[in-house]
Amino acid sequence: MPAEVAYLDAAAWSPLPRSVRAAGEAGMRVKSLPWAHPRSEVPPWTERARRAAAGLIGASADDVAVVGSVADAIAIAARGIVPVPGGRILRVAEEFPSLCYAFDRVAAESGMVVEAVPRPADGDWTAALLEAVARPGAPPLAVATLTPLHWADGTVIDLDRLAPAVRAAGAALVVDATQAVGAVPIDVARWKPDFLAFPTYKWVLGPYSLAFLYAAPHRQDGAPLAENAGNRPPAVGARRYDRGECHDPVGLPMAATGLELVAGWGVPAIAGRLRASTDRLADGVEALGLAVPPRALRCPHILGLTVPGVDAEGLVAQLRNRNVFVSARLGRLRISPHVWVDEADLSRVLAALEAVLPGRGGG
Repeated sequence: MPAEVAYLDAAAWSPLPRSVRAAGEAGMRVKSLPWAHPRSEVPPWTERARRAAAGLIGASADDVAVVGSVADAIAIAARGIVPVPGGRILRVAEEFPSLCYAFDRVAAESGMVVEAVPRPADGDWTAALLEAVARPGAPPLAVATLTPLHWADGTVIDLDRLAPAVRAAGAALVVDATQAVGAVPIDVARWKPDFLAFPTYKWVLGPYSLAFLYAAPHRQDGAPLAENAGNRPPAVGARRYDRGECHDPVGLPMAATGLELVAGWGVPAIAGRLRASTDRLADGVEALGLAVPPRALRCPHILGLTVPGVDAEGLVAQLRNRNVFVSARLGRLRISPHVWVDEADLSRVLAALEAVLPGRGGG
């Protein structure tokens, strides 16, 4: 990472580590010189990536499918859950679209009700969702489509508390772990989701256009998005949902390398490092007079800021001009460091914010 660049936008997409890039370049040589590389060399990379993805979420490789995107994974989940006319589909307000559209279609076609829990004034999504799950007189809960944190600002959605409540209500649980896997520990044995999905291009340092879908054993007899030679019988387990052209000689080696790199560092150690970074940033922005969510409601790896009276997109552009890279999401400034961020980067971010914020050095 160049010394003059402070890149704290891993929640958008990560740069490629050298080893991941090298894996992709080797895969391109395979495709460029197919006569020199038997096609039999490629499928083992698919299974290596599948095993590595499963390992990061505490699953068996047989319970994980290779898919093209999280949107594809959620579409499979929506097809695999029997609709309950009059039942509720529960989610948070301002949810990322890929977790919404397929279930919106299910609701419209089957007479289900979508309930989007409003953003709570105190920032405690978990308490608000628990209240919604158990609300007297509400339509029966059929499906909860949740994430471990809100994608726009990193506020916590505690699935350790919510998953048991959803199961106790007799509902299915679908988890979009896009902003979690690789940055915080995930364990499907603890949450027992029906489906859980995540891509490779963010926190696990891999390529675009590749994702993984965990399907619980009782959810492995549904329909894939498209049938192909690889996912028709005798395919068993979650491989039933594998995408077509699954054996990609470029993307799968890159994914396996990134996943194994993250596993080698250890996700608890990564989460600890990122917590130290966002805590340092939170202290710094509070010193600038900005409010941040309470520490107990912040995930370790994303810090969301609201700057009253300031256009977040404009602020992002001003920071970019100073080689500080963050995102604007839903009117908030989203700062998301990964393991490459060091103290110099954190100091550069805080200095740039002080320089561009109105009344503190900016206009």
